[in-house]
Amino acid sequence: MTAMTAADVLAAAFARAGVQRIFGVPGGGSSLDLIAAARRVGIGFVLARHEFAAGVMASVTAELSGAPGVALCTRGPGVGNMANAMANAALERSPLVLVADGFAPAERAFATHQYFDHAAMLAPVVKVAFDVGASGAGAAVDGALAAVMTAPRGAALIELSAEAARGPATAEPLPPKPANPTPDLTAARALLASAKRPVAILGLEMLDPAAAEGARALVAALGCPALVTYKAKGAIADTDTHFAGVFTGGAAEGPVLDEADLILLLGADPVEFIPRPWRWSVPVLDCGTAPRPLAYRATEVGCYGALGTMLAALAEDAAPSAWNQGEIVPLRTAWRQALGNAGSGRGLGPQAVVEIAQAACRRAGADPRVAVDAGAHMFPVTTFWEAERPGDLLISNGLATMGFALPAAIAAAQHDPVRGAIACIGDGGLLMQLGELATAATLGARVVVLVFNDACLSLIDIKKGTRYLPDGALDWPRVDFAAAARALGVAGFRAESEAELEAAFAEALALPGPSLIDVTVDPSGYPAQIKALRG
Repeated sequence: MTAMTAADVLAAAFARAGVQRIFGVPGGGSSLDLIAAARRVGIGFVLARHEFAAGVMASVTAELSGAPGVALCTRGPGVGNMANAMANAALERSPLVLVADGFAPAERAFATHQYFDHAAMLAPVVKVAFDVGASGAGAAVDGALAAVMTAPRGAALIELSAEAARGPATAEPLPPKPANPTPDLTAARALLASAKRPVAILGLEMLDPAAAEGARALVAALGCPALVTYKAKGAIADTDTHFAGVFTGGAAEGPVLDEADLILLLGADPVEFIPRPWRWSVPVLDCGTAPRPLAYRATEVGCYGALGTMLAALAEDAAPSAWNQGEIVPLRTAWRQALGNAGSGRGLGPQAVVEIAQAACRRAGADPRVAVDAGAHMFPVTTFWEAERPGDLLISNGLATMGFALPAAIAAAQHDPVRGAIACIGDGGLLMQLGELATAATLGARVVVLVFNDACLSLIDIKKGTRYLPDGALDWPRVDFAAAARALGVAGFRAESEAELEAAFAEALALPGPSLIDVTVDPSGYPAQIKALRG
């Protein structure tokens, strides 16, 4: 055993776990000690402009890398600002450890400034919480890492006071990780053998490359239609002959699932489905890393464990179903046509914005990941941006929080600078996270921020129905985001026509650093699109 400070123990454990960067907004306490200790073991630090953005960057990095994400913040207001990111990690099943500056026992004897119970506040959205001092540094960090990486994955809190961070601590070797055995697949094989027209739904656990590979093999062996959730976009490529659309639990995918006599949930988590009753009475085979409450529909058979190995084993024995490719292609075509969003000519149609952006990337030989924010623009992006691999599209789906796309794109560009990223974000979401443009500029991140600017909370405007609301309740004066971007060190462009958007994208993709394209979009097609999607 080697004597170190508590900050050293945490940093060493993070390094062993594969962490390459910590994201945060530090205070004057333990966070400075942790940043310095991390540097000594080769872990970098990314300074965000807001704690929420730091938490999103850490959780998205975890999704892309497979290693846990780590964020840090100061106590009190830092933890308060981080709460939404912790909720996001919990509902996205993303492994995130937050190290927050804590209060030493001596401080608590007299201090009330900035004090509230961090652990109590975050209790609904963390799997475990540790206070270094009440528990040793080694036990705390090992417990937090084990918890966030155990399915279903999620978030953990470590409180670390400045006194504890600088005090002596001991790191002990971790016990060997238990094997994740493949479950008995006898009942699953029998259910598959009895089905004539199975349909697969692939979900968020497809971010694991081995799971996605196994799912693709099973779908190919069955020759059946495959739907993906937003988080699983690309697990079955949009160009794959088996791809039949996106599953949300709404109306658009109904024509596919209405033909099923068995539904396969492959790494799909109920948190991904919209809150609607389950409409299909056929049997369900649920395959995942761990059981999750499936209040929508009881499963006939559940198989839980090493998902990639499990699906590959099922694929080896699977016989072709009664589906033929001539049936699947028209279903996919009908799904896309039902969700068309051309607009009415008062600005660019959102569908055209997405298609022009992807065409520009292909012409330039660019292959960026796409992060999409919550809002009405989410529907044309998730429908019409064609993905090829897991993680090609990044989204907050379980929480569906606004402000996600920009920090997510920055994290993706830091993770893979060659690919870079596009942030598809509405004007409302960008106004929440405008300061992160300065983060992108400082990092020189290869990010194109594509702003769907309609000067309105369009999705909420649709939901208002016949309610009469005061002026300014759901809209605001149009913001010149291109000018704002330039003021923050980011190249800014504006586009009000297809030609202007094509030209702006060509320039933006040629830049080595961040850029923003402020697009005037026509929101008139959103109501019909959402009606077709959700019914």
